[in-house]
Amino acid sequence: MKLTTLRLLMKSSQEIEESPHLIRGFFANKFKEYVLLHQHLSKNKFIYNYPYIQYKNIDSSPMILGIKEGIEVIKRIYDKYEEINLNDCIYEILEKNITLKEEEFGIAKQQNYSFITPWLALNEKNYEKYQRLGSLTKRNEMLEKILVGNIISMSKGLGYTVTTPIKANIVKIREVRTSLKGNPMLGFLGTFSVNFEIPDYWGIGKSVSRGFGTVKRLKDI
Repeated sequence: MKLTTLRLLMKSSQEIEESPHLIRGFFANKFKEYVLLHQHLSKNKFIYNYPYIQYKNIDSSPMILGIKEGIEVIKRIYDKYEEINLNDCIYEILEKNITLKEEEFGIAKQQNYSFITPWLALNEKNYEKYQRLGSLTKRNEMLEKILVGNIISMSKGLGYTVTTPIKANIVKIREVRTSLKGNPMLGFLGTFSVNFEIPDYWGIGKSVSRGFGTVKRLKDI
């Protein structure tokens, strides 16, 4: 399956260290009319589909990723701001670079990837199960199953039907402490392989619109 991805990379006069959820908050508040920027249908209703717009901070440069309908939204707001306000810090945007690329998505030969931002694999229920597992092998097996589930869920959200079993292998993983909406979370960074094509900078797992679970392909592990 071919999908078009748009990546908007912004350059400021100074490094931007703020987390992607603040970048998301700026654009969501400034352009409230575009639901895909914030996924809020109304006060208590949300879009729970795989996010078509995702916010990243890559090497101290904000990035907005657009997929499907999200591409048109990013194009519409592209020239409607010259600075961004993050936590009361004003950053002048000197450059905006757009990359529009058609990419493969779906079952493929085994591919190697790295999580370049923490992957939120666990919810409250399976966090407790993960902690009870004594061995690293069993924990990795559990994470592999969750990873497969995440990819299947992402596929459904993008209209792709998985017809071949997905086989994931955790190569190297480490726990990292992070936070989501001010709450402490356990995340994971590391490398994995899977027989599935995932475009660079797409997110896997929970809260990918806020920059979590961002993957990038590796040539070798």
